[in-house]
Amino acid sequence: MGVPFEALIPYGIIIGMFGVTGVGLHFTKRYVNDGKKTRWNTDLWDRQMMQRDYRITGVHRGQSSNHQAPKGFELSNPWKVEKRIY
Repeated sequence: MGVPFEALIPYGIIIGMFGVTGVGLHFTKRYVNDGKKTRWNTDLWDRQMMQRDYRITGVHRGQSSNHQAPKGFELSNPWKVEKRIY
C-alpha cells in the first residue's frame, strides 16, 4: 500500500523552510560582508590585519591602496601602553 499524498505535504513544508532559512542566512552573511564570501579559519595575523584595515578605511571588509596612512591613523593604535614597574 502506498503512502497517501497528505503525508508528503508536511515534509514538503519542512524541506521548504530549511531551504528558505538557508538562503536567507546566505544572503544575510553576504550583506554583512559587503558582497564578499565570509571569512573562516582566521588566525591572529588575519584578525590583526582586519582591525588595521577597519581603522584605515572605516569599513569591516574594506582595503586601501594608498601608500600613506590617513590623517589621525597614528592616534588610532589599538595597543594599550603598558606601565612598567621597576
